[in-house]
Amino acid sequence: QEGRWKLENCIDFKDLNKAYPKDLYPLPEIDWKIESLMGFQYKCLLDAYKGYHQIQMTKKDEEKTAFHTEEGVFCYTKMPFGLKNAWVTYQRLVDSSFKEQIRVNLEAYMTDMMIKSRTEQDIIKYVKQTFFNLRRINMKLNPKKCSFGMEERKFLGYIVT
Repeated sequence: QEGRWKLENCIDFKDLNKAYPKDLYPLPEIDWKIESLMGFQYKCLLDAYKGYHQIQMTKKDEEKTAFHTEEGVFCYTKMPFGLKNAWVTYQRLVDSSFKEQIRVNLEAYMTDMMIKSRTEQDIIKYVKQTFFNLRRINMKLNPKKCSFGMEERKFLGYIVT
């Protein structure tokens, strides 16, 4: 209900993060993403729902996220926030899952995706293609943060027209 408190776990993975080397997979350049949207009249903004929490942990890594409460010992089965390489893992998943679309009719940065098209006909085709790929990897969207067919939209902190 609106106005009610929501409790969430906050686990300090500092020691676990020290034990793992940093994954050097690069994040895309935001400037390049913004520039690549210029000249496209139709845009659809998609936002992945609770991004990292959609990534299944491997069984051997689940126990490494164990924490205890008054109720017992638990571990994450989905990737939690706070792991050093979580963002890299997520971006790699997005890049590989949408590789046929990225820089063609889709730009993606972490949980934010923008479908782009010069024509109304094509935007429908590209939305279908994107939804097919989302279903294929079982990625859910946050409908409250998605918008379709917009000529002007805020993306990665910029107003894109």
